[in-house]
Amino acid sequence: MLTVRAPATSANLGSGFDVFGVALERPADVVRVSKADRTTIEVTGAGSQFIPEDPEKNTVGAVAEALAAPAHIQIDKGVRPASGLGSSAASAAAAAVGLNALYDRGYTREELVPIAAKGEAVVSGDAHDDNVAPSILGGFTIATHSGVRQVDASIPLVACLPDIVVSTRDARRVVPEHARVEQLVETVGNAATLTTGMHRNDPELVGEGMHDTVVTPARAELIDGYEAVREAALSAGATGVTISGAGPTVIAACHEGSQRAIASAMLDTFGDHGVEARAYQSRIGRGAQIF
Repeated sequence: MLTVRAPATSANLGSGFDVFGVALERPADVVRVSKADRTTIEVTGAGSQFIPEDPEKNTVGAVAEALAAPAHIQIDKGVRPASGLGSSAASAAAAAVGLNALYDRGYTREELVPIAAKGEAVVSGDAHDDNVAPSILGGFTIATHSGVRQVDASIPLVACLPDIVVSTRDARRVVPEHARVEQLVETVGNAATLTTGMHRNDPELVGEGMHDTVVTPARAELIDGYEAVREAALSAGATGVTISGAGPTVIAACHEGSQRAIASAMLDTFGDHGVEARAYQSRIGRGAQIF
């Protein structure tokens, strides 16, 4: 048996829709794999009652099939489904890393990214690398058609998860089909600023680069209290705030030492809107680890 811990992730980061992603130190999924004649799945933990154990309907089943590595797979969910924190990606990433090692398939971490993305497609309908890449590789990742680039960044973050469900499919339906040229120019500039900030470990540049006027405003309509929570986090010291992935988690970049105040402000503001929430004081961290 092998045990793998794969972290939650935050994709898009505002200006990097379907491209940017970061690994969080917490929360995380823990997946245990052991060889078997056929793949079976057992799920416990956060939201496990909503996750199918049929290998054909679970992210890890697709990964096991892609690696030709049948196994008994136990998933302990630390990342709630439909949270915007890469829940399905964490399970797929852990399974890919674990089964690759268990069966000695010899794939590199980079080569495992598209394999794990096949598992993601089972849930989201599309094979995107923006969540599985940081969950496997850690740090800040840039996923394009030509491959994945990774930066070992270490920016403090606060991820505030409200008790609201926003499915990836619903969040994709509201994405605008068109954008003005000036919006595209602004987005490119912000994405470049954020990338520079990651290379420099500069929370100010990362926060500035999170600003987005194309996708985020449309998705914000799905999250009760989003604008007020964003303003509260900025007032408490956040350098930038946006929606994590498809939502409803709201992610804030910040300076060291300001996380508690920012988390408290976000929780209080969601509470003012009648929404219960929990906050993770985290930072950009490592990818999947084998124990």
